[in-house]
Amino acid sequence: MVHSGHPAEPVDGRIVRVGEWGSEGAVAPAGAGGGGRHTAADYALSDEARARIADGVPPNTRRAYERQWAAFSAWCAEHGRIEVPATGHTLAEYVETLCTTEWAPASIEQAIACVRTVHRLAGHHNQPPTDAARLALRAYKRTRAEAGTRGQREAPPVGIDALRAMVGACDLSTRIGLRDRLLLVLGLALMGRRSELVALTCDDVRQVPDGLEITIRTSKTDKDSRGETVAIPRGSHPLTDPVAVWSDWIAVLTEAGETSGRLLRRVDRHGNLGPRLGADAVNAIVRDLAVRAAVPGAETFTAHSLRAGGATVAYAAGVPVSLIAKHGRWAPASPVVLRYIRAVDRWRDNAMRNVGL
Repeated sequence: MVHSGHPAEPVDGRIVRVGEWGSEGAVAPAGAGGGGRHTAADYALSDEARARIADGVPPNTRRAYERQWAAFSAWCAEHGRIEVPATGHTLAEYVETLCTTEWAPASIEQAIACVRTVHRLAGHHNQPPTDAARLALRAYKRTRAEAGTRGQREAPPVGIDALRAMVGACDLSTRIGLRDRLLLVLGLALMGRRSELVALTCDDVRQVPDGLEITIRTSKTDKDSRGETVAIPRGSHPLTDPVAVWSDWIAVLTEAGETSGRLLRRVDRHGNLGPRLGADAVNAIVRDLAVRAAVPGAETFTAHSLRAGGATVAYAAGVPVSLIAKHGRWAPASPVVLRYIRAVDRWRDNAMRNVGL
């Protein structure tokens, strides 16, 4: 991401240069270079270092923030405002523009976060105040609610009955059907993000006496890529037993001579295996199988339905919240997990249950 305004702005006696996305901007003292002080070389980054720093940001986050920053930069240029350092008034006015053009509230939240992140990466630790911008966003959310506009839609969770119906819709006489069954079962049992699922390699899954041990090499909440091994117990149903499902797919890969590389592969209509399955394809597969299985609300299913389903069925079975969060690689106090739990509790611990209505 490149600053589209002035390449250098004096701020409090400093020269601030905003570099490409992912690299912290050089903040050099005005007049640097004399008397043994830092020179411009001390604030330079090679293309290789800049690329390495950029790679430290997850690709999806980087692409989203690049789009957000491009939109904010263009708006600032159009309205004669300075993008870095932006004022709280500029940020509030930008949010008002987004509200007027009916952006989704979640996208506006991301826009605010993007502006503040870019300021921090550029060395501006006094980031633009967000109080006014967030008040405007709060009013916008209330207006939408009063008008009956639905908030952010969440993918419905896949329960065990729905999972079995979707697996039943797989043609297990084909390679595509066997792959899709593995995708469904691992997605729920791992509470897996689609990025985690498509990144799995054959070497990441190991059968042990109690089931499977699956290594997640990196994830959204594992920013330092330490990796984590998740234990998946054997199942009780022949269609959805994780060990049987994995074994059947490994037999397909072995037959094709593909015993290394990605676990989940593209499969064409002739049964030929590709190098890997794309993340976008996961959503399409889950939704298609839900539709074919006639699961209620099938058109709204996504890959996240499997992740949400794993958390939901685990909590309904009495698994503690802390274990669910750890298994699904959520932050310990993640509000997402709490939303799944509340969905179960609203029926299990309902005040109107057994009152005689």
